[in-house]
Amino acid sequence: MKKNMGSADRVVRILLAAVFAVLYFTGTVTGTLGIVLLVLGAVFLLTSVVSFCPLYAPFGLSTCAVKPKGA
Repeated sequence: MKKNMGSADRVVRILLAAVFAVLYFTGTVTGTLGIVLLVLGAVFLLTSVVSFCPLYAPFGLSTCAVKPKGA
């Protein structure tokens, strides 16, 4: 897997995962929506840790900073 997520993308996903977890565990969001947000938060956290988003790959997207040639 080639990394396709930059630092800003990873930070945003981690923050969203934390917000979703807080909303679920404080009981603000419950039921099916709460479980969906919790699963989505887990996916965001996992993709942030591995720096790879499977949805970016088919479209050739990448938020990684471009390194100059020869660096």
